[in-house]
Amino acid sequence: MKKIITAIALLVTIISSAQGQFEQGMGKAFQLWKEGKNTEASDLFERIAAAEKASWLPNYYVALVNTTSSFGTQDKNQITALLTKAQNALDVEMIKDQKNAELYVMQAMIYTAWVVADPMTNGMIYSPKVMEAYAKAKAINPNNPRVVFGEADYQLGGAKWTGVDTKPLCVQVNKAIELFATFKPETPFSPKWGLDRALEAQKNCK
Repeated sequence: MKKIITAIALLVTIISSAQGQFEQGMGKAFQLWKEGKNTEASDLFERIAAAEKASWLPNYYVALVNTTSSFGTQDKNQITALLTKAQNALDVEMIKDQKNAELYVMQAMIYTAWVVADPMTNGMIYSPKVMEAYAKAKAINPNNPRVVFGEADYQLGGAKWTGVDTKPLCVQVNKAIELFATFKPETPFSPKWGLDRALEAQKNCK
């Protein structure tokens, strides 16, 4: 009996230690990202993902860091490298779970980055894929603010070319802002970004 109790205690200690390491690693990766050290943050998220295969979050952030980094460069080779890394990380999690709205939002962002990188070449290829990804996300969780805002924001971005009526899209932006106010992330590291961008879009709507 004593051996069993000792074994259980040891297991709890190992699990607690692993959780502690995960939290410390994620915290450090976020700090690097905040400091603008995108490559270092991505590398650390990647190492955490390799160690914590049960969590989708580290690979999600590998994808997010690299995708957002691609918006800040004009170098086509660098954009390709960043978005390839982002897609590879996301693919790992998409294989495991096709019912996570946040993963589809991330997929839509990667496709959006390809469109932004070269609208003339990539617009026709990736725009339908962007909308398809948001449609899948909405089917899973229609009240996720990133889903609602992302879909509206993408269409607002293309409105000057498509001529689409922006009023219904601005209604969706307002709805997203309301959803951000009540949205509760599942864990301290779950996605919670997007409100600042939604507020900026709301100003442009007015």
